[in-house]
Parts: sequence; C-alpha cells; structure tokens
Amino acid sequence: MSEPRSKSPQDGENGQGSGVHDDKPRLTEEEKKQNHIASEQKRREAIRAGFDRLCELVPGLEGHGRSEGFVLKETVKYMREQLARRRDLVEAAETRGVAVPDHLKEQVSL
Repeated sequence: MSEPRSKSPQDGENGQGSGVHDDKPRLTEEEKKQNHIASEQKRREAIRAGFDRLCELVPGLEGHGRSEGFVLKETVKYMREQLARRRDLVEAAETRGVAVPDHLKEQVSL
C-alpha cells in the first residue's frame, strides 16, 4: 500500500490534486528573471510602437526624435485644436439650421 499524501494548497477538499500543478516543474530563479526581462522588453516595445503611431498621426511630429515628452505635449495640443475645430463646425452647422447629432455636441474640456 502507498502512504497517504498530505494536502497541498492546490488540492481540492478530498485531497486529490487537479493535476494542473503536479506535472509542471517550478521555474528556477534564472528562468523567472529571464521571463521578467522578456516581458519588460515587450512592454517597452509596445510603448515605443504607440509613440511611433502618434508620430504618424499627429502633424508636425515627424523628424523630432524620440522625445516622449514632446510627443505627448504636441499630441495634447493637436487634440485640443481638433476639439475646438469640431465645436466650431457644430456651431456653424447649427447656425445654418443643420441638425447635428447629440454625440457630436458633447463638450470635452479643453
């Protein structure tokens, strides 16, 4: 006969494991470190890609290097200009008697 095994946190009420954790070897500290490094590199690459996309979308950002602060400042400035332009277009359309959908009239703080 085999000896009864002790319950681990992964075991259910009856002391039987789900098998999910039993077959997986634990990661070494070096593997954990490498996983962390890889996920951090992936996170930074996603941020870089986002800033590159902003540089493609916002006029005047081409050729200004990789200053994230500058990109954010200019993006906010551009968005404020676009919101003001939308507000002016809505007002002009309403002045001419054009029905403007409510969602286009919603005010966004500038």
